[in-house]
Parts: sequence; C-alpha cells; structure tokens
Amino acid sequence: MTAAPHSSSFPAVAESADAVLLGLDPEQREVATTLRGPVCVLAGAGTGKTRAITHRIAYGVRSGQLMPASVLAVTFTNRAAGEMRGRLRSLGAGGVQARTFHSAALRQLQYFWPKAIGGDLPRLVERKIQLVAEAGARCRIRLDRNELRDVTGEIEWAKVTQTVPADYPAAALKADREAPRDMAEIAQIYGTYEQLKRDRGMIDFEDVLLLTVGILQDRQDIAQTIRSQYQHFVVDEYQDVSPLQQRLLELWLGDRDSLCVVGDASQTIYSFTGATPDHLLTFRTRFPQATVVKLVRDYRSTPQVVHLANGVLNQARGRAAEHRLELISQRDPGPDPVYAEYADEPAEAEGVARRIRDLIRAGVPAGEIAVLFRINAQSEVYEQALADAGVPYQLRGAERFFERPEVQRALVTLRGAAHSRANDPLLDDVVELAAQVRAVLSASGWTPEPPAGSGAVRDQWESLAALVRVAEDFARSRPGATLADLSVELEERRAAQHAPTVQGVTLASLHAAKGLEWDAVFLVGLTDGMMPITYAKTDEQIEEERRLLYVGITRARLHLTLSWALSRAPGGRGSRRPSRFLNGLRPGSAAPGSRIAAEGGSRKRARRGPVLCRVCGKTLTEAGELKLMRCEDCPSDMDEGLYERLREWRAAQAKVQGLPAYCVFTDKTLMAIAEAAPSEEGELAMISGVGGRKLDRYGADVLAICAGQEPEGEAGDDA
Repeated sequence: MTAAPHSSSFPAVAESADAVLLGLDPEQREVATTLRGPVCVLAGAGTGKTRAITHRIAYGVRSGQLMPASVLAVTFTNRAAGEMRGRLRSLGAGGVQARTFHSAALRQLQYFWPKAIGGDLPRLVERKIQLVAEAGARCRIRLDRNELRDVTGEIEWAKVTQTVPADYPAAALKADREAPRDMAEIAQIYGTYEQLKRDRGMIDFEDVLLLTVGILQDRQDIAQTIRSQYQHFVVDEYQDVSPLQQRLLELWLGDRDSLCVVGDASQTIYSFTGATPDHLLTFRTRFPQATVVKLVRDYRSTPQVVHLANGVLNQARGRAAEHRLELISQRDPGPDPVYAEYADEPAEAEGVARRIRDLIRAGVPAGEIAVLFRINAQSEVYEQALADAGVPYQLRGAERFFERPEVQRALVTLRGAAHSRANDPLLDDVVELAAQVRAVLSASGWTPEPPAGSGAVRDQWESLAALVRVAEDFARSRPGATLADLSVELEERRAAQHAPTVQGVTLASLHAAKGLEWDAVFLVGLTDGMMPITYAKTDEQIEEERRLLYVGITRARLHLTLSWALSRAPGGRGSRRPSRFLNGLRPGSAAPGSRIAAEGGSRKRARRGPVLCRVCGKTLTEAGELKLMRCEDCPSDMDEGLYERLREWRAAQAKVQGLPAYCVFTDKTLMAIAEAAPSEEGELAMISGVGGRKLDRYGADVLAICAGQEPEGEAGDDA
C-alpha cells in the first residue's frame, strides 16, 4: 500500500514499447496490451483510467501495431484533451489526435464543407445566450437572467437529443425535464433562435455535431474518407456521451469494431445536458465479443475516503447502481473524514476558512485545497471568509487561465526573450531555463515571495507563479531545453486550454470539479434541499444527486471535510437537516430504513474491506456477484432443494402481503442464502440483500427452512 505520487507534468519519454508498460498494474496492463476488437474499460474514480488508455495508445504505436495518424482519441473537455496529448507526447506517441467531440467534428466540417455543401462554413455563434435573449424578445417573452441561462440550456439539451422545436414539449415531458418556463414558450423561443441563426448565416456548437452527422449520413464518399483516415477510436468518459455524440461515433466507426471506451456509470452527473450512461451499460450487448476490464484499484484516495465513497454508492438504486464498482484503496491509511455542523452559513464559511488556514500552516499547499458546493451562488460567502482569513483563492469557471491579461503579456514577453536572448540584459549570465524564466517574469511582477493579502495583485502573482512552476517542471524533464522550446510548449498548452495549477484554494461547483483532485477537499452546504437539490424530484434525479456527492468525495486524496449549516442566516431557525445521503455514514446517524441502526442495536455491520469471490478469490465488483459472494462464472454449490423451498416460502409471503415476490427477497438473494445455508442469525445478516428490517421480519423463517424445519412465522401487517 503506497501513496500515489504527484507525477511531473513532463515525465521522461519512454525508451521503448516495453518501457511504456512499466509501472502499470495488471488490469491497466491488460487495457494497454488489448489492441484489437472492442474493449470496454469500467474505471472507478482514481483508478488511473487516463494512464491506462494513453499507455494503450502509446504501446500500440511504439510496438508498430497502430499508426499514430490512424488513431482518434476523444474526450469531453479541452483540458482533458490537452492532458491526453501531453501524456502521449511523453510516451513517444505525439502524432495521435486527441480532441473533444466538438473539436474533431469542427475540423472535419471545415475541411469537407466546400465539397459537401459549397462556399464557406457559416460563422460560429460566439455568445449563444445573447441570441437566445433576442429570440425571446422577438417572441414577446421576457426572460430574467436566470431564465435566460436555463432556457439556453434547454435548447442545448434539445439539440443534442436531436429534438426539433415542435417536438420539444413532448420530449421534455417524457424526459421529466424541469422546464424554467412554459414548454410551449421554450419551443417558440427555440424555433425563433434557429431562424435567427439561419437568417444570419451562423451555426452553434451543437450544429457542428448535427451538420457533421448529416454530411456523413448523406455522403458515403466523405464518410469513407474519414474512415480510411481513422481506424482506431478511444472514447474517454463514455458515460457522458449524448445520443448525438454516439451517432457521430457510430458514423466514424462504420462497420468496424476497433473501439475502446472508458467510463463509470457511477460518475454520470450531466444528464441535464443530454448525457446518458446507456451506451456504456449496453456496450456488451452491442459488442458481445468485447473485452471488459474493470479498474478498481484507487491510487488517489486513502482507505478512509474510499470507504465513505463506497458507502454512498452502496445506498444507491437504479440501473447505474447495479453496475457500481467497489473501489479498493492502494494508499496508506489517513485521517478519517471530518463531519462539521454549524449554526448558520456564515459560521460554516468561517469555520471552513479556519480549517483551511490550519492546513496551509501545516504544510498543505493552497493549490491542493478545494471548497466544493452544489451551486455557484454558494461561493460568495466562502470568497469573503477566505479573503478575511488572508487565504488566496481562485474561482473555477471564471476567466480562463490563458485569457488572463497578465498571462497573455507574460507569454509575449517570454517569446520576445526567446528571440532576443543574446541581447537581453535580464538574461546575462543566466544559464538554467527556470532561472531565465524567473528573470524574465520578474519584470512583469513575479517575485520569489507572494504579496501580502488577496485581491488583484495577489491573483496576478499567482498566474505568473504558475508559469514559473511549468518552466521548472519542463526544465527537469527536458535537460537542455531552451526558452524557445518552452514557448512552443506554452503555446500548445494555450491552444488546448491545458492550464497549470494556480496556487490558491479552488472554489468550484461539484460539476466543475469533475476530473480534478486535491489533497484536501471541503464539501460544504450538505443539507437536504441542496444535496439533493430541492428540484430533484424523480428517483433518477435523486440518484444523480447521490452520484454528484460521490464525485465530490472522490476528489479528495487525503483530507476530507463534510459540513452543513442548520440555518441560512445568523439567528435563523435551525430547521435544516444534513443530507439524507450521509445517513448511516456520519457518526450518530441511522442507515436509511434501518430500525436497528436507529435504535443503536447490536447488529450494526462492521466495516468491510474488498469482497472476494469465495471460489476463485477475485475481487467482486458487480452488484449481483456481491450478493452471491462469487463470480457469476464460478461454479455454484447451491442446494437446489433448499432454493426451491425458499422460493415456495417467498411466494406464500408475497401472496399474503400483496407484493411482488422480489420485494420479499430477490432471486439473487435467495440463491446466496441457498449457497451459504446459514445456521445462525449472524451468518444470515452477512448476506447482501438481508438488511436489518428483513432480518427481523423473515430471519426466523429463513433459518428454519435452512435447518430443514417448517417456518413458524406468518406475514404480518407491518410490511
């Protein structure tokens, strides 16, 4: 068991194909070496999925089995694509295309538009929200600021689900959308928005995908050209694909099956944008011959953090929950998660700021700390509290790093210094690259020590300090590199929006935190009504909120604090309750539906480590396998006669209670009981699917049947 090291941004280039495989665990190595046919990688949080798929591509290229130009790797953010390109370069596979769906489609659209349509490609809409506002005004519908943002989101959802304006109301109702306005009004605004774009010769980002799909469907010659170019596909974050992106992928692929997808249904948190895990969950149905690899070794988080994350998912319901992965931490033990209750929101923010200040004094860098909340409106009170405490912070989702004026000026200055190094007095007698950068940026405001306090001056210093750290990493990994080499690297990062880490505490929404990680994470505002959010009504919406909390928990490497406030303002009535998702997990709380836990009974289950197959010893991850305590493929030692007696008893119980049979026990639970043949209550309680309530209700009957006796109990009235 070992802590995951903080890897350099610029690792040394692997010397050979075999060297690419060094350091991979057995499951990651299987991913890397399975280069043919469809591959589905089910990868839990922190299990090294990006490492596995980049090493897979690099191994294929370095071993001569894949041509770099024939591989297209797609993901969902420019940052992720930039990180992937950087890793591939360091592994000696720099010629591989790694792009977002939109970026790849836009390049193809720009290239083939003159041939397929003629003329120049229409201009991209730069500010969609302004055009939606104009469409609303044309329809005589007044939208406030929040409604404008939400209606824009509805239009985007409709387009990625390939829903035309006339069909929007019916589709939104079917999908249980929380529409911000009357659905007929939104359909009217949507139609007018589309007309405005046509009149002005413009397209938006969703049109990029729609038009590319249309051209590839209508022009087989163009589709064939793309298929001859790209023959191998890798899709990261596959649980987040929309129906439109899936259709584009199918058109790229054609009738071939050289496809590797990576995802985790338990991290599906963008369904409001049209994302769906269905394509991941049905991959083996569409490709029966697929190789499936599960990554469950968590290198990011301590056992204490992983235990809590697993506990949150163990209470989940629904289809995605059936495919959840039980993570196994590979790190040394760390501190237990901290639960903190406050009287009001300002007190919570001040308490969090104090804890953060203590962590920084204890040696945790500010850039390795994050405060995560459900909605952006929660950030203001934390911004104020951190500023009052003298703690630097950055608000994620605000201005992009490479768009900051001080960063743009610094890049120009570095390029100028690279061209005129011999005539630059700042660089006289300065040989080492990082020292050269520090010398150049000192003229722009960088100093060895940060300025006191917070505010604009501190923000600008943090930006320049981030560039200095990039230079230091680059110099360590590329001995002999010059300022010109660094300028090229920074330009590539700017184009990919692959920003360095700024050394301030990150404030971000849980959605914006996806794909990131920190040494210390503070999950704040965890009350019912905020987590889950009050407008999450349906079972699936509630489950997505649970997955959002899971994503937040798994961002933490070492320190995790979960907090809530009993009222909004000082002096308010403390009527709020902690998030229901923490029931049975935080100290002193009862598990959902558990009478034993509520009463502090003695049958509360102890913490368990990874569950191993009792036949072959393999770690179990599928919900059905966990119930059986064995792999589906391993031989069963079930007592068939006992199983049939249990089924007959279950049928009688269900009939008396007027319930479906599975509400008594599922088939899998009955199979597990018939295989284990428990002889005492403790053994029965350890079987998945036998909770405290069912143990009280049915335990005596089940144990009697297992002992070959007739059950004495009758179904009661308290079901």
